[in-house]
Amino acid sequence: MGETRLVLGVLVFAVFVDISAGLKCLCGVSMVPLTDPVANPTVITDSCQEADNSEEACLDHGACYGVCHTDGYCFKSIARKDTVIRRTYSCMEPWFPNFWMCRDQKMASTMYTCCSGPDDFCTENENATKITEISFHQTNNFFSSFIRNEDPDRSPLLLILAIAVPIITLALVILISILIYRQCHPRFGYQMVAKPIQNTVVIDLGSSRPLTSSGCMDESQSTLKDMIESTCSGSGAGLPILVQRSIARQVSLLECVGKGRFGEVWRGHWRGESVAVKIFSSRDEKSWFRESEIYQTVMLRHENVLGFIASDNKDEGVVTQLWLVTEYYENGSLFDYLSRSLVGGRQMIRMAISIATGLSHLHMDIIGTQGKPAIAHRDLKSRNILVKKDLSCSIADLGLCVRHNSITDEVDIPINNKVGTKRYMAPELLDESIDEKHFDSWKRADVYSLGLVFWEIARRCSDTPEIQEYQMPYFDVVNSDPSIEEMNQAVCVKKIRPSCPEEWNKNESLKMMTKLMKECWFENPSARLTALRIKKTLGLFAAQGEEGDEKIKAKYIESVNNSSTTT
Repeated sequence: MGETRLVLGVLVFAVFVDISAGLKCLCGVSMVPLTDPVANPTVITDSCQEADNSEEACLDHGACYGVCHTDGYCFKSIARKDTVIRRTYSCMEPWFPNFWMCRDQKMASTMYTCCSGPDDFCTENENATKITEISFHQTNNFFSSFIRNEDPDRSPLLLILAIAVPIITLALVILISILIYRQCHPRFGYQMVAKPIQNTVVIDLGSSRPLTSSGCMDESQSTLKDMIESTCSGSGAGLPILVQRSIARQVSLLECVGKGRFGEVWRGHWRGESVAVKIFSSRDEKSWFRESEIYQTVMLRHENVLGFIASDNKDEGVVTQLWLVTEYYENGSLFDYLSRSLVGGRQMIRMAISIATGLSHLHMDIIGTQGKPAIAHRDLKSRNILVKKDLSCSIADLGLCVRHNSITDEVDIPINNKVGTKRYMAPELLDESIDEKHFDSWKRADVYSLGLVFWEIARRCSDTPEIQEYQMPYFDVVNSDPSIEEMNQAVCVKKIRPSCPEEWNKNESLKMMTKLMKECWFENPSARLTALRIKKTLGLFAAQGEEGDEKIKAKYIESVNNSSTTT
């Protein structure tokens, strides 16, 4: 009887063991880097049995697992944890607390499967009886390509996009922040305002010119000439800042008439009148500010210095345009005029007088409560001299000017890396022997450049038998864009000066011009004439010529009267 019970117990135990071992599942945990999903994974098989057949426990992704037995379910999950792909295989009994994993529970960035056969390792069998198979990749779509093995070739591109998109978004945010900051924080004290309508403002101009309560002319009912002549300040320093902004924002651009080192020059339209608009690029903001500052110097306004109207900066969205609005002369620069036209002897003298008068006004300091400091141009040349309608000239482009403080005897030199035009530089500038702290040195350098401008005008004088084509100084010595070394070699070492033909001595006007220009070219700066002396000499010569014309005219009228009386 006892033996019978023992046999029955063994049979029951054997049946139980056989039942409990009815389903064989993979067991273990493997981990592989997300950036290299084909690398050999790290496998942990603690509390797992060793597989009888190693091939059946080794999978395609390179990991070899252990096995476990259950009468419940085989469990498989693939999840991303930080930068690692984690695969978990185990056996699961229905009464275990973690059985809820085989129910309909969605998990972010995880795929898991529960199956109950009919074959072993059912998690890898597509025909297995599965309780559930849920994939939920809400937080990481590209991860699914690894765990589903759909398209591994897409992974590098998706990874690049995942890195690039946040960087581009951050860059756009920074750019927008900078633009907002620049809009709200002005530079150099000029406040940026909203972009105005570009069309010209049309206002009916009558003969009446009402004044504001302050006694200044009403800007909305005045012409450009009235605005310039009535500055309200009485200092000759230009229009008030608010009026300048009002004018600048009513100007419409018509055509580009020139380009220079600092930007472009446009012909603009303001209330039926033409104005010149010099547009600086934002990288030349210091040059724009300096030239605006010089033009608004007290008592600078003069008929032979370009008339300043307004200075303003205009926000064009991506870039900020820096505007300098001045009078417009349709003849253009002296360089342009001489390139296409000849001048008579008297006209040559009148042009020379107007240039010397403008330069002497710059060089002169006016002492007083609102006095004018002495100013040296530093870049005097034919391109920086404009020709008016009556063929007199005005000096322009004051961005490189230096000012002299007569009280402290200091020279205010602009802080920028620009220098004058090399072709027109005086010898002391070319060999760097100039005394920069002595203001008279800069005035003498201007006189040297003035002599070269006189030579350009004289070449185009029509009072000679042989008319010469327009050329720039030293055209026959250096190339079209000479370096400082080339000019130094020609002017300082070889002491070359522009040639003056012998025919010029046969004409009184050209003879006078030749004498003056040679006295402007002396090697010793202190031996050169002053701008005021040149102005007076030319004025005296012109007056003598006009007096002679009047005598000839009087004799002609007298002879006509005598002949009529005789008849």
